[in-house]
Amino acid sequence: MNSLFGRVAAGLNARLALAVDLALLLAVLVGASLLGSGFSPALPSFALSAVATWLFMALALRHYDPWASDRQWADDAAMTSVLVLAETTVLATGTYVFGIEGLPSAGLFLLLLWPTALVLRVTLFRTMTPRSGPIDEVLVVGTGPLARATADDIRRKGRSVLLGFVRFSNETAPDALRGQVMGTAKDFEAVLRSMPVGEVVIANYNLAHADEMQAVVKTCERFGVPFALPANMFRLERARPLLSHAVTDGYIHYQSVQSKPVQMAFKRFFDIVSSGVALWLLAPLLLVVAALVKLTSRGPVLFRQQRVGLHGQPFGMLKFRTMVENAEALKAQLTAQNEMDGPVFKMKRDPRITSIGRFLRKFSIDELPQLINVLRGDMSVVGPRPPVPSEVARYEPWQRRRLSVRPGLTCIWQVSGRNEISFEQWMYMDLQYIDNWSFKKDVELVLKTFPVVLTGRGAS
Repeated sequence: MNSLFGRVAAGLNARLALAVDLALLLAVLVGASLLGSGFSPALPSFALSAVATWLFMALALRHYDPWASDRQWADDAAMTSVLVLAETTVLATGTYVFGIEGLPSAGLFLLLLWPTALVLRVTLFRTMTPRSGPIDEVLVVGTGPLARATADDIRRKGRSVLLGFVRFSNETAPDALRGQVMGTAKDFEAVLRSMPVGEVVIANYNLAHADEMQAVVKTCERFGVPFALPANMFRLERARPLLSHAVTDGYIHYQSVQSKPVQMAFKRFFDIVSSGVALWLLAPLLLVVAALVKLTSRGPVLFRQQRVGLHGQPFGMLKFRTMVENAEALKAQLTAQNEMDGPVFKMKRDPRITSIGRFLRKFSIDELPQLINVLRGDMSVVGPRPPVPSEVARYEPWQRRRLSVRPGLTCIWQVSGRNEISFEQWMYMDLQYIDNWSFKKDVELVLKTFPVVLTGRGAS
C-alpha cells in the first residue's frame, strides 16, 4: 500500500493532499447516505471501489506529481472536475446498472463533493505544494564570470535543471566546471541532438565571440529551441529596469513560436475538458475494445511506446495494442519493405498487425488511450504527431523545429491524406501549423478530423 501511495503521490505535501482528498471522498459518501436513505450495509464495500477509482485516476493523470505545481489554477480545476465526474459515474453505475441498493444519490454526491474538492485544490493545496520543482532543462553557453553567475542563479532558484556548459573556442573552463563542459560552440548542434534542452542561455556579451554567438542563435532558431541573451553588459545587484516585467533575470528570452498566452490558456483548458469528457463518454467503447484486444491475441491490452515530446523530452505514449507481442523485434526484418520515405516506417499490409488491430487502426480507435496523455500534459488535442526517438535521430536540423510545440492527436497531416503524403510534405505541414498557430485553427482542425476518422481515409 505504501508503494502504491508513493506512485500516486510522491513527497509529504502530495501525500497529505491525497489523504485529505480521500477523507473528503469518504466523508461525502457517508454524508450523502445519511442525508438520503440512511446508512447502507453496502456502503463500506462500495467505498473501497470509490477509493480505488480515485487512486487509479490520480495515478493516470499524475494529479499529485510535484510537476503539477506549475499548472495554472484552471488546469487544476478541470482535472479535479474529471476526478469527481469519474467518481459520480462509478456511483451512478453501481446504483442504476448493478442495482446496488442503499447507495447515496449521485446528484447529491456530486453537489457535495465537486465544490468542496475544487476549493481545496485551487486554494489550500496550490499554496502548500512546493513550487520550486525543476520544470526546464537549461544549457549555458559560455564558461566565463557571467556564465558561472548565471549557473549559480539557476541552482539557487531551483526552477530549472542545469544540464551543463558549452564553452566558446578561446575560453578556458575553470577547474570547477571541467566535468560539466559538454564541448565547444562548434559542438553546439551535436549537444542539442544528444539530449532534451528546454532553453539555451547565451551567457556572454564579448564581441570577440560574436560570430560563435550568432551561430548558436541560428542553430536555436533552426531547432526551435528557446534561448536567452544578456540584457545588460553588467551584472546588477540592486538597480532595476524601469520596465521590470521586460527583464526579470538579466536576460531577454526568445522563442521560435509567437507568444499567445491567452490563446494558449484556452488551448490547455480545451485539452483537459475535451479529453476528460471524451474518456467519460467513450468508457463503454474503451472497455469493449480492451476485451477484444485481450481475447484475440497474446500480450497486454495497452502498448506503451516511448515518443519524443516538447523540446525533445521523452514520454510514454499509450495506444491499444494492434500488433503481435514481438512486433518491435520483427520490425528489423521488414525495414526493406518500408513504403514511406524519410525515417518513418509505414506498411499498408504490415504482417505484424492483428486482425482486430487492422480495424482499430483504420478508424484510429487504437489512438483513444492517448486522451490520457492529453490529460496528463504530455500531448495536446492538436499538434504534430509525436515521433519515436529513432526517427528524431535522423531528422534534418530544420525538421527538429516540429518539436518546439507540444505534440498532439491530430494536425494538418491527419486531415490531408496521412500516409498518402510524403515525409517531407508532412514535415512542412507541421511547420506550417507551428508558424500560423491560433486556437481558432485548432478548433477547425478538430472539426476536420471527425470525417477523416469516420471514413478511415489515408490510414494503414
